[in-house]
Amino acid sequence: MRLFNVYSKFNISISKAKGVYLYDDKNKKYLDLYGGHGVISIGHSHPTFTNKIKVQLDKIGFYSNSIQIPIQQKLANKLTKQSGYPNHNLFLCNSGAEANENAIKIASFHTNRKKVIAFKGSFHGRTAANLNITDNSSISAPINLDNFPVDFIELNSESSLINCLKNKDVCAVIIEGIQGVGGLDYPSIDYLKCLKKNTKKYGTLLILDEIQSGYGRTGKFFAHQYADIEADIVTMAKGMGNGFPVGGVLIHSKIRAIKGILGSTFGGNHLACSAGIAVLETLENEKLLENALQISAYLKTELSSLSEVQNVKGKGLMLGLEFDYSIQEIRSKLVYDYHIFCGSSANPNVLRILPPLNISKKQIQPLITSLKEILI
Repeated sequence: MRLFNVYSKFNISISKAKGVYLYDDKNKKYLDLYGGHGVISIGHSHPTFTNKIKVQLDKIGFYSNSIQIPIQQKLANKLTKQSGYPNHNLFLCNSGAEANENAIKIASFHTNRKKVIAFKGSFHGRTAANLNITDNSSISAPINLDNFPVDFIELNSESSLINCLKNKDVCAVIIEGIQGVGGLDYPSIDYLKCLKKNTKKYGTLLILDEIQSGYGRTGKFFAHQYADIEADIVTMAKGMGNGFPVGGVLIHSKIRAIKGILGSTFGGNHLACSAGIAVLETLENEKLLENALQISAYLKTELSSLSEVQNVKGKGLMLGLEFDYSIQEIRSKLVYDYHIFCGSSANPNVLRILPPLNISKKQIQPLITSLKEILI
């Protein structure tokens, strides 16, 4: 049997990883500044992470949500403290796509509406409802198209937002804290406040997709917290489990939970919760949000000085280097000649940088040195 060939891959086989480094099957060392799409938040094989999972696995790895699973509440308690969301409840699932699917469904249940506002350049996942709110029709099958009405509007356009909301038929506005796949554009602080004000005014729920931009990656727990607002629903995944499949939805307590409307066989299993707790403990104990800001400031200063870099986009350690030409050759050279993993985006001119949040200045220095050599 062959694998279903849907991924574009580098011809590299990684056999082990530690901290900010990857090692291939020939024991060649690579600097990981991409973290498998921003998933690795506290570093590969972090001892707190691996130990907690090993200890839990010796007790019980899985049972379904047909029983009490106290470790779920332990995770929820820690998340309440660190996220700044004391007025919300937690639904646990397995991925970002699953989190967004559930968020949209909850919003429709709560408002009894079915229209959604999304944004140009957005990406929310490759599953059914998510494809309808993702601004890329090329990855939608006929069955995914027009499942429910969606208005795609320009990011940071207040007039477009209000024009779409005023009919009072929108169940949710869904927006990324920072667009990942789209190329590191993000809503302004004023626009986030505008979203909060007007969704409340017109009886619409505000969903913040923090799947890539959350869990400390921007220096705040969630990227939208730079605007000091609270969303009705927040979706999470990626950095939440540091590579273990974990997803979650924060749901405001005003939204009533009804038995059976959501469900997940594997969501909130014992191992997933152990991974989630390990991440939260490490973020707090090692002060990784503060480190993200420090390394970001250093990187922005150094990278902005490169003559061919038009713009350094993003916040914290969710950054994008924008050129006036395709980054394909730069990215290839970084991987094969300098052994540094970086990412791409839907914007062909943006090189994405998403390292583990515990990276040091010394460890990230090779990126700066390599780019200076490549861009001569």
